Amino acid sequence: MKRIVVDGLPDDPLAAAGMFHQHWLAHIEATLGQGEDVMLQLPAADHTHREWRCAIVAGLARKHAPVRVNLVAGEGAALAACESYLAAAPGVTGQYLEV
Repeated sequence: MKRIVVDGLPDDPLAAAGMFHQHWLAHIEATLGQGEDVMLQLPAADHTHREWRCAIVAGLARKHAPVRVNLVAGEGAALAACESYLAAAPGVTGQYLEV
């Protein structure tokens, strides 16, 4: 499973979604297109970011199935634990997890 760390997003949810689509989406889709499972790592954000994050990971999972993609928001040791779990859980895809 490849971890892609998405950083540099603005605090405003609309601006963050726009920047994600403009600067990160092509790279992520290229990785998924190679058949590699992906865990997207984003920084923690408040509830105003939840909808666009859920939508993007669900859309990517549908488009690139059976390759798996999940989005994890947070920091610290919980990220490594999440990555370990997701790597060993072949049925989990399209999920937005906050740790």
